[in-house]
Amino acid sequence: MLHAETYGKIVILNGTPRSGKSSIATVIQNTFEGMWMNIGVDRFMQMTPERYQPGIGLRPGGERPDLEPFILTLYRAMYESIAVHSRLGLNVVADVGHHDAYSVPLGILPNCARILMDHSVLLVGVHCPIEVVMQRRIETWQVGYLDDGSVPKPVSLWQKSVHVPGIYDLEVDTSVLSSEKCADLIRQRLEIGPPPTAFKRLEAMVAG
Repeated sequence: MLHAETYGKIVILNGTPRSGKSSIATVIQNTFEGMWMNIGVDRFMQMTPERYQPGIGLRPGGERPDLEPFILTLYRAMYESIAVHSRLGLNVVADVGHHDAYSVPLGILPNCARILMDHSVLLVGVHCPIEVVMQRRIETWQVGYLDDGSVPKPVSLWQKSVHVPGIYDLEVDTSVLSSEKCADLIRQRLEIGPPPTAFKRLEAMVAG
């Protein structure tokens, strides 16, 4: 039987769309020692049938309560997959956008933390000011501010919801740090410590 010390490393990157999570994950895959598998929101959305889209990527606002039972299941499946990969000795980086702003609170993040309770997980908050997020949306999707100059409601909801409750082992700001520098800070934390505790604190939030 494998013991925890032989498990692969796990890094969870949590932030809004266009915050830079995917770029950091790519640097980790390309530069960190060992094999790093990317298991995150984009991969699960690609596997999700069209009629259940956006699936795990459902934005805050509670606008699709019909999808919410599937989202809970998809998140559980993703974290169970992360656990299996780690137990087989594979390192995992996952870029996600956790929030609990559904039609009713689902408590997904604390419950997913319970799935990885026997693993060492580094939870990284990927921050980016909304002005920079908007500029990246314009550059990537040619979609920006509303006609009155305001930020679209879904974008502002992401910004308010994604970092609740804000329990992290490490936080980075991609408006001031490059993807390479963010990855380097993650590498240092993995190599030097201290040991991560965020997932254990989140798991303790689950009643019972």
